[in-house]
Amino acid sequence: MGNIKIGIKENILLFTIFVVMNFFVGAMVGVERTVLPIIGEEQFGLASTSAALSFIVSFGFSKAIINYFAGGIADRFGRKRALIAGWVVGLFVPILIIFAHAWWVIVVANILLGINQGLAWSMLVNMKIDVAKPTQRGTAVGLNEFAGYSGVAVFAAFSGYIAQNVSLRPEPFFLGIVIVLVGLILSIFVKDTEPFIKEQMKATSKNGQEKRKSAGEIFALSTWRDKNLSNFSFSGLTTNLKDGMAWGLFPLYFATVGLSVSEIGMIVAVYPAAWGMFQLLTGTLSDKWGRKRLIASGMYLQALSLWMILLVDGFALWFIAAALLGLGTAMVYPTLQAAISDVAAPSWRASSMGVYRFWRDTGYAFGALLAGLFADMLDVSWAIGLVALMPFIAGVLAQLTMDETLQKQ
Repeated sequence: MGNIKIGIKENILLFTIFVVMNFFVGAMVGVERTVLPIIGEEQFGLASTSAALSFIVSFGFSKAIINYFAGGIADRFGRKRALIAGWVVGLFVPILIIFAHAWWVIVVANILLGINQGLAWSMLVNMKIDVAKPTQRGTAVGLNEFAGYSGVAVFAAFSGYIAQNVSLRPEPFFLGIVIVLVGLILSIFVKDTEPFIKEQMKATSKNGQEKRKSAGEIFALSTWRDKNLSNFSFSGLTTNLKDGMAWGLFPLYFATVGLSVSEIGMIVAVYPAAWGMFQLLTGTLSDKWGRKRLIASGMYLQALSLWMILLVDGFALWFIAAALLGLGTAMVYPTLQAAISDVAAPSWRASSMGVYRFWRDTGYAFGALLAGLFADMLDVSWAIGLVALMPFIAGVLAQLTMDETLQKQ
């Protein structure tokens, strides 16, 4: 075990493979991000916004539940096995959407997409953290999220282009089959990170036998007992609550103001593109500046960007607002996960990350539920504006109650 070296540079080839793999994980979400809300209205005749957003609810809850168990699975059975399982489940997603004869089939497909994302994305972020030094965790998570949301952005735009010029189905979802096959092949041949975990456990424990915590203890710490971990979970939940709303309502909102499907695809794509791109910077900055200021200010920027979308008019200004929304999300996404790694010990880090990702990704479901309810009761604009209150509240709580968790080394 003594020949194991911790660090990104020391393991640059393995780390780079992990980064590339997460691009394809994100691409699975991107394929349907622009197209699926429109398919719900045009091909399945869903008049209710709540019904149209049911696929996001199913995705959010299934991903959240799998995230919770994925951490424990990773700690006990290894990252690689869970990663492969995630891709096997993912293969059924585009196939079901291609052949769906009713909306409930789309909902089932997104339950499977949630399982795919919960296993594959969770494993890859943990594998990067396993390899990185403590002072590189923000960088590691930033690169992971950059790759994933770049995949979302590229394939959101690509699928929107195909839908505009060919058809809404099945052609955009042929991309999904190719993505799964590439991801599965890479996962089979990649190296597991168990030796790196053992090396980190030795470094953080005098006798190398760090005490493990029960699942109940970790859930309590990560949800309410530890003020920092609970803050991270709430910030993550409200971030994805906003994203669940954006996923479902942005295509519908911009369609009502007269934009074409390809123009909608560009705005829908620039948000995760900025989200992904800026994480190259924000993850590294959190290793230098600390976690707290990026988390609080990023939550504020998310809320302000959503309100800007409602206040401005014209493609260029909406494009800028969507990019700022991505920047605000990028400020918190890698920083929250790096901050969890600051607080949680190596032996229960993946499990704590799983609890955080459970709460974070229930935000998709709660965001879609609230957005659909507000849109049906009021309208889409009111729904966007009201949902924006949640990240603003999270920013206030982070600023007032969160500690700085980065330990200078």
